[in-house]
Amino acid sequence: MNNNDYIHHRARLWAKRPGRPITIFLALGIPFLLLPRLITAVYAQPCLFSVGDVPQKRVAIVFGAGVLRDGSPTPALKDRVATAADLYFAGKVEKLLMSGDNRFVDYNEPQAMKDYALSLGVPAEAIVLDYAGRRTYDTCYRARDIFRVQEAILVTTDYHLPRAIYTCNALGVEAVGVSAQWRFSVPSLLFLYWNLREFLATLLALWDVHVSHPLPVLGKPEPMFSSG
Repeated sequence: MNNNDYIHHRARLWAKRPGRPITIFLALGIPFLLLPRLITAVYAQPCLFSVGDVPQKRVAIVFGAGVLRDGSPTPALKDRVATAADLYFAGKVEKLLMSGDNRFVDYNEPQAMKDYALSLGVPAEAIVLDYAGRRTYDTCYRARDIFRVQEAILVTTDYHLPRAIYTCNALGVEAVGVSAQWRFSVPSLLFLYWNLREFLATLLALWDVHVSHPLPVLGKPEPMFSSG
């Protein structure tokens, strides 16, 4: 057996050992997923505020978080809308841009967000709906190009906030963030799922922002203020 045959033989034996492929996958995959979360977390840290100390902006962008079968907002979405309402009543923003998914007739996140905000006392004229905010990237892109938002307070759940802040700033919307307060209890397994899902979502967000630059659904500009 020559040297090359010996090396190939040892490599095959090593690869067949139980657990080797899993070990390789974990060794390569975990840092690959952790790094984007670390980058966005470090980037977003100086941009995180509470309702009381966040600097004033004209607009708060509220990100969708699903609706129930009856069309009402999920508890997570209620948290986000309620926090945005707190910002409005505290005089931190003039208008709320509620962005979510409305690809299907029976699935309308923005309308559910508006209905709940109205029930909290937010006036209708302070609410603007974005029906094509299918992803965080889409929401930030459309806020800039369709609604002519130059700076904003982002309102979403804490695990999602670093990705949202990073994405909006990378796309040219100067953004700070306020974490939605947990007003409703969330099952532990669901909370764990959201956090694990965020690893892959953050990796894809960096790919979109820095590599692929996909175009979301666009249309005619609808400036939120007469000045554009």
